[in-house]
Amino acid sequence: MTKIAISCALGALFAAAPALAEETVSFASYGGAYQEAIRKAMLDPIAAEQGITTQEYSLTGGITEVRTKVKGGANELDVVELYAGQCAQAAEEGLLVPLDYSQIPNASGIPEALRGEHWIGFTAYSTVMAWNKNVYKDAAPQSWADFFDTAKFPGSRAMSSVSPATNLEIALLADGADRAALYPLDVDRAYAKLTALKPDIAVWWSTGAQATQLATAEEVDMLTIWAARIDAAIKEGAPYDYTYQDGIMDVECLVVPQGSPNPEGAMRLINQLLNPEYQANLPKFLPYGPMNQDAFKTGKISAEEAARVITSEENLPKHIILDKPYWAQNGQKLQEQWDAFMQQ
Repeated sequence: MTKIAISCALGALFAAAPALAEETVSFASYGGAYQEAIRKAMLDPIAAEQGITTQEYSLTGGITEVRTKVKGGANELDVVELYAGQCAQAAEEGLLVPLDYSQIPNASGIPEALRGEHWIGFTAYSTVMAWNKNVYKDAAPQSWADFFDTAKFPGSRAMSSVSPATNLEIALLADGADRAALYPLDVDRAYAKLTALKPDIAVWWSTGAQATQLATAEEVDMLTIWAARIDAAIKEGAPYDYTYQDGIMDVECLVVPQGSPNPEGAMRLINQLLNPEYQANLPKFLPYGPMNQDAFKTGKISAEEAARVITSEENLPKHIILDKPYWAQNGQKLQEQWDAFMQQ
C-alpha cells in the first residue's frame, strides 16, 4: 500500500471513529436551584468530557408523571430522578427497566442498601427547620419540639402540603417520639400533633421554589424546607439560619422508565452521574450530599464544604433517614389520609 493510500485510510478511520462518541440522553429532575446545581456540577462536565449531552426536563409530577407517560405509551424520558420511596413504588408497578449494572461500574461506590434492581441512590436531601434570625435573635429554636411550641416561639410558620412523608416524622419527633423507633409510624399520634399546630400554619407550600420565596421575602418566621432551598435563599441575602439536627433525610434515586428511547445511553449517563469526580463537584453548588462515598476521597471537597454537606461524616448521624420500604408499602393509603387532612 502506498503512503497516499495509507494516509487516506487513516483519515477515513479517524473520521468514522471520533475520539469521543457523542449522544443525547434525556434526563428529568425537579427543576429550580437543585437541577441547576446538577447541571453545573455534573451534566455540563459530562457533556464536555464524556460526550453525553442531556436533553433536560423538569418532572413536577414525580411518579404520577412517569406513570402517565409509561402507561400512555408516550415516554420520552431515558433517566429520571425520583424520591426513593417513589422509586420502589414505581418498580413494584412495573414502570421501570432493570438497571444493567455491568454498564454502571461507578455503582460500586454507592452503599449496597441503596442499589436496587430497578433504581440506585444518586444524592441525598434533607428537610430541615429554618428560622428568621432577625425575629428570634439569640433565642432561636433548636428542635422540632420548638417548631411546634407556639407559646415559647410565637410567629408565623410554613410546612409542605404535598406529602405526609417527612411531615408525620416531624410531628412525632416534636411530640417526643424516640428517633430510633419511629417506624412503623404512630399515625394517629402524628395527626393529633399536626392538628393542634394547623391553625398556626400561615402557608402550606407546594413547591421548593415557593418555600424559597417564603424565606427570601421573609413571609414566615419559621418553616420546614429542603436544605438546598434555604441555603439558596441565604445566599440571596435572606436572614435565616437552619439546623441539620433531626433533619429528615431522603435519597434521590435514578431510574430508567419503560419505553426509554435510549436505554443503553441511559445506563452510560447513570454511570457518569455516579462518577465520584462529578459527584464531588456537587457541594460547590448546594449542600445535598454525594451518594458515592468515594467522592469524599477525591480531594475536591474542602473541609468547609464538607461541613455543609448532609452526607458528610459529621452531618450524616444527625439525620433520620426516611424508611423507604415503609413508605413504599403504605404510601398510597397515607397519601389519601393526608389529602383529607389538608382539605379539613
